[in-house]
Amino acid sequence: QAQLVESGGGLVQAGDSLRLSCAASGRTFSSYPMGWFRQAPGKEREFVAAVSWNGAITYYADSVKGRFTISRDNANNIVYLQMNRLKPEDTAVYYCAATHGPATAARVDEYDYWGQGTQVTVSS
Repeated sequence: QAQLVESGGGLVQAGDSLRLSCAASGRTFSSYPMGWFRQAPGKEREFVAAVSWNGAITYYADSVKGRFTISRDNANNIVYLQMNRLKPEDTAVYYCAATHGPATAARVDEYDYWGQGTQVTVSS
């Protein structure tokens, strides 16, 4: 059974860094583009970043460009989201997802597999 499990969330202060991990199992996720989304209370789930199957192509939301970096380790079936210079507005539940679509997929409905999410809280 396909499974994505996020970890690495927590409570940090503005300006701090966090690295989220997404462990994939049950399918050959190494051949799928992967993405990170986030959802703040009362808001819709929004795209954060995506990476192609081989890591050669990355794509970011404007709100995180220059601060967040997505990467993957296909040998260990892990996708990372390095988050630097965190802001209070980055507070959300962060979700890992996999898509059968292109590496530039940025819509929720373009992704086929989802993790359960990990909470990131940034205090001011």
